[in-house]
Amino acid sequence: MPSPILPLTWHLARASGRRGLQGQVLAAAAAAVSALVLLVLFAAYLGAGSRAERTAWLTPQADRHGTAVQAVATTFVRGEPVTVVSLAQLPGRAASPPPPGLDHFPKVGEVFLSPGLADLVRELPARQLADRFPEDGSGYGTVGGAGLAAPEQRLAVVGRAVGDPAVSGAAGTDMLSSGLAARAVVSDFDGTSPHAFTSNDRAMALTAAGLLVVPVIVLAAASGRLGAARREERLAGLRLAGATPRQILTMTGVEAAAVGAAGAVVGALVYGALLPALARLRFGVGSWQTGDLWVGVPGLFAVIVAVAVLTALSAVTTLRQVARAPLGVAQQSDPRRTRLVRLVLFAGLLLYVVTTLRGGGLTLSQQLALVVLAYAAFWIVGPWVVDRLGRLLGRFARRPATLLAARRLSDDPRGAWRTVSGLVLAGFVAGFFSVAHLDLGGTSYPGQVAVPVTSEHKGAVRETAEHARELLKDAGVTATVHAHTSDTDTDTLLWGTPGITAQVTGGPDRMDAALTALTRLRTAVPPYTQETTSAIDDLAAAELRDTGLATLAVGFVVATASAGLTAAANVLDRRRVYNRLRLAGTPLKVLDRARVRESVLPLVVLAGGVTGSGVYAAMKLNEAGGTTVDTSGALRLAVCVLVGAAVMFAAIGASRPLLRAVTADPAQQAD
Repeated sequence: MPSPILPLTWHLARASGRRGLQGQVLAAAAAAVSALVLLVLFAAYLGAGSRAERTAWLTPQADRHGTAVQAVATTFVRGEPVTVVSLAQLPGRAASPPPPGLDHFPKVGEVFLSPGLADLVRELPARQLADRFPEDGSGYGTVGGAGLAAPEQRLAVVGRAVGDPAVSGAAGTDMLSSGLAARAVVSDFDGTSPHAFTSNDRAMALTAAGLLVVPVIVLAAASGRLGAARREERLAGLRLAGATPRQILTMTGVEAAAVGAAGAVVGALVYGALLPALARLRFGVGSWQTGDLWVGVPGLFAVIVAVAVLTALSAVTTLRQVARAPLGVAQQSDPRRTRLVRLVLFAGLLLYVVTTLRGGGLTLSQQLALVVLAYAAFWIVGPWVVDRLGRLLGRFARRPATLLAARRLSDDPRGAWRTVSGLVLAGFVAGFFSVAHLDLGGTSYPGQVAVPVTSEHKGAVRETAEHARELLKDAGVTATVHAHTSDTDTDTLLWGTPGITAQVTGGPDRMDAALTALTRLRTAVPPYTQETTSAIDDLAAAELRDTGLATLAVGFVVATASAGLTAAANVLDRRRVYNRLRLAGTPLKVLDRARVRESVLPLVVLAGGVTGSGVYAAMKLNEAGGTTVDTSGALRLAVCVLVGAAVMFAAIGASRPLLRAVTADPAQQAD
């Protein structure tokens, strides 16, 4: 005999009426937002890995039996980095394979430019950029996407002779040993280490995921609890009619999983539609290739299943009381109290996080684990604080709206916490990134151009200085050139390395012209400015800032969805209570005020503590980096608080028409 569970579940879902359908739509919407955000986070992590893999060939892997010499250097134009790869085929060796993005190994004099660099070469005067890459008369080739981290990346591949200083000299000074300059004899271009410009991308994506995964999981779990009150009443009646606990739980799990899966499919479709727009967002060295952000069919399926399972588990765990005491649920006599053990667990977890942070020396994975633990601590204590807050307000309330809000907080603290949890946890992100200030210092030699000279003869430095003066004069650049032959002369961009420096006067145009002119010195290390020495630190600071902005934006999206959907579902769940209060003479305005205060009061109490924790974590980061708090951090934090408050009120206010609709005819009880 076939099981009646599935047909009965379908029948009850169809017979739940318009209000039941509204609850299912809200739950599906929460699941859709959860799936969308999870897919975006997953895509960012995979995309960061793909970009890093495509730049691995820019970190030469030495092979003494190699067939070519690869030298990587970095120059700047308009303040943006340009990566220059010089390649020379070794005589008497097998033909070298082409590097990624090229259809053949470059011949001597051949120049290949990325599309972003080619556009800039056409835009700027030749003496500012194009003269750095003199082509052999056949025109510039194009570096394809397989060799670029981002479509806008500025990269040049130049074919050299073996004796050319660009490939025969040293890779660079110690100051540039961070990955901006490198040289090795190679046999292929299958590198394993990402270039310095993309080495932190995956870590930043993982940081954002660590900060957002808990709020997203909370929202996905909340989708299984939306409409819980109505579901409990319906299933309690079935339980009293003779249904077994297993049948009750199975029906609930099937219905919740179906709604969660439907919502997750919608979220996946939205993710697919947003892929081109997401790919245009800049991060690090540039935007993304659309394929970088595609998680693949297995990834889509995994996220959909995960959201559906999480929704089902969340719905099933709310029915323990139905299985144990269905009569109490049917009579609505189940006060959902919280226990003191939540406060004990919170204190223990928070103490562990603080003491571990003070110890220092943590890896990125350990820091992310501590972030998750901090989130979990506040998630555990949240309902307990809401419960105690409701009892305290109920004792001292002087207005009807406050008294109603207090009763709702103490009657269902978990439901009230779910309404504000997204925004409360987003407060941690706001507090952290508003105060965090990554300033890794660096040199300060504005207008100075440095050119190391690798020759051991002091006369070579002076000859190079004379040649540099002639080149700068011919280029129409006013500059003062100094020769540095002593390793004790460290107050320059050379940092004690023999070479020359040119102090250039004028704006960016003159600096670019000076760099282009001095490139003709044909030294092993190309001319560089202070932008080169701080490029990696500047990029790290920019990536941290971009990660913070992206995390805040996504966090507010999750918080808005959580607050708005939960508030609307609460209206549907409590429509009988609202109707009875309306019949007792309670004005609709009082009910609406009570509903708003029910969310605002715990938000004010809990958001302050969580935001303070974020500020503390940011101060620890500043302390570890040897920096002070950014003076504009307080302003950014104030803006985040105002935006969060506006988002919260807007999300709750969006369900006001629904409250008016369900109480339009209070004499007619809901189905």
